[in-house]
Amino acid sequence: MGRAKEIIVKVIPAKIANQFVKNHHYSGKVVNLSNLHFGAFLDSKLHGVMSFGPPMDKRNVLNLVKTCNNGFNEKWNEMLELNRMAFDDYLPKYSESRCIAIAIRLIKKNAPQVKWILSYSDASQCGDGTIYRASGFKLTQINKNSTIYKLTNGEIVAKRGDSKYNFEGAKALKGFQNRYILLIDKKAELNVSEIPFKKIDEMGAGMYKGEKITLSERNRAQQ
Repeated sequence: MGRAKEIIVKVIPAKIANQFVKNHHYSGKVVNLSNLHFGAFLDSKLHGVMSFGPPMDKRNVLNLVKTCNNGFNEKWNEMLELNRMAFDDYLPKYSESRCIAIAIRLIKKNAPQVKWILSYSDASQCGDGTIYRASGFKLTQINKNSTIYKLTNGEIVAKRGDSKYNFEGAKALKGFQNRYILLIDKKAELNVSEIPFKKIDEMGAGMYKGEKITLSERNRAQQ
């Protein structure tokens, strides 16, 4: 684990977190719904941010998990979406998964009503979810990208029902969007099928740091 053990994770103000995300996240954009921000500090400086909040896709997520209290998850306060995660290159190897683990422990301690965490990996621009898999998340969906578009002015944005952007002439990026779920409560259960990680290669959905590459190729490179 090395110096990753020295990282301190704590709640930070939205203003500081959002500026870091704008500077270091591949999209350059924040999620306005984020309302819980953790900072990762090493050598007394901020080197990473994890932003949580209500789900961006409210219509389709509540029935993904069964909880012990109500069968189907019907309470927004029983889940969070990890909707932005950004780290700089200063942090050592294994830092991201360690930071997620600490953040989850803090959530469990201070917000015990939260039963599960949802997140998505963008395998059309960034990666297929390496950090999520290393952190114990379950893969529950691999979809061809249908929401991330490149506008005619070159800007890349997410297409949503209330979008302020003009999508005339825009093109969807080639790639995939992968959905991951972490069950915090031991009594919570997936209400969707868990997908084996090898399916990422089978569907051609592999990506790491913005480059198309399979899981098998990465595993061979580490041997």
